[in-house]
Amino acid sequence: MRKSIKRTLALIMALLMVGIAYLWLTFVSSFGYNPTAELPAIDEDETYSVFVYGTLTRPWVRWLVMGRAGSSEPAGLPGFRKEKLDLKPDPEAVTQGEVIEVSAGELRALDRYERLGVRYERVELTLQDGRSAWVYRLMEPLILELE
Repeated sequence: MRKSIKRTLALIMALLMVGIAYLWLTFVSSFGYNPTAELPAIDEDETYSVFVYGTLTRPWVRWLVMGRAGSSEPAGLPGFRKEKLDLKPDPEAVTQGEVIEVSAGELRALDRYERLGVRYERVELTLQDGRSAWVYRLMEPLILELE
C-alpha cells in the first residue's frame, strides 16, 4: 500500500513539474520566439491601451503573462467579428472585449505571448467609444509564388 501512495505522489509531482514547465515556456520564456526587426517601436515612458478579446480577457492569464492581472474595462471594436483566434473585417459587426492599460515592459510580455511578428501582428484600431488601442490579429500566411 505504501508503494502505491509513493508512486501516486511521484506521478502527481511529475505532472505538476511538467505543467509548470509548460506554463513557463508558453507565458514567460522567450524560448522559440525570435521577433523580427519590423515590430512597432515601444516607448519606455508610455502607457499603452490594449484591446483583448480572447484568452487575455481572463485575469489569471494576464497575471501569468505580465506578472499582474491589472484591471480591465468592457469595450467594443466596430467593424470586426471574432472568428476563433482572430478578428475578421465585418462592417456590420462589433466585437466585444476588454481594454487593459499596460506599461512598456508589459506590452513586450504581451508581444512575446502573442508571438508578435511570427503569429500575430499588433495594429492600432479605433474602439467604439473613439479611443485608440493596440489589437493583436493573426498574421496573413506568407504565400510564396513559384516561377
